[in-house]
Amino acid sequence: MRVDGRFSVVGRLYGTVFLFLSCTNDPHELFMMILRPSFLFLFLTSLLTAVSALKFDITAEKDPKPKWSKSIWNFAASHSLVIVTANVPSEPDQRVDIEILDGSAHGNVYLNKKDIKGESRLAVTTHENADVGVCLRNYWTGAGNPRAVRSVELDVDIGSDAVDYNAIANQESLSILEVEMRKLEASAREIVQEMGYLQKREMRMRDTNESTNERVKWFSILIILATIGLGVWQLLHLRSFFKRKYLID
Repeated sequence: MRVDGRFSVVGRLYGTVFLFLSCTNDPHELFMMILRPSFLFLFLTSLLTAVSALKFDITAEKDPKPKWSKSIWNFAASHSLVIVTANVPSEPDQRVDIEILDGSAHGNVYLNKKDIKGESRLAVTTHENADVGVCLRNYWTGAGNPRAVRSVELDVDIGSDAVDYNAIANQESLSILEVEMRKLEASAREIVQEMGYLQKREMRMRDTNESTNERVKWFSILIILATIGLGVWQLLHLRSFFKRKYLID
């Protein structure tokens, strides 16, 4: 598989720097502003926001088994917009199917589309905090044994990356600074939401650990009591045996 990663870090970083440069013209004040935690937070936010773009080949398979040739997984928070752009060139005797699902306990299947061709833009909204998978498979529909492959370009945008800020800027007449503020606000909101999810998961794991420790404690006490009881029974049995053999009074 050949991976072409295109990240939107440069645009985010440019917007963050432009935002702070427009706030003051004093170099000393600008330097002090860079040292503030707010600047570091926005800088890290700009680096964390990325677009997942891939290009790979899928070998055609004749037997339609319920497994997928390629699966791309990314974490998405609950109620996040996920836009998948797949560019599949048309090839004879080949059919590419796509399925979007998550890795939660419910195994939600958001979309299942067969025989995609050309550039397809698919949008779904997640239901739970989980990894979202975009799975594709290339079916061979011709005669004989398949020996063909098909190149697929896949673009996955999640959360704030899936929002068309150019359309919003044109609709609401926003400036470049306001658009960048919208992007940073959306990215910060996603980070807070993900941190809340991680906190809840940590609380569930802590409750599980405490419950397990409590069970282990009582099990250890039960083992100790059983060992003491077995030892007392052995002493009484030996005492009775020695008395029967007239070894002790």
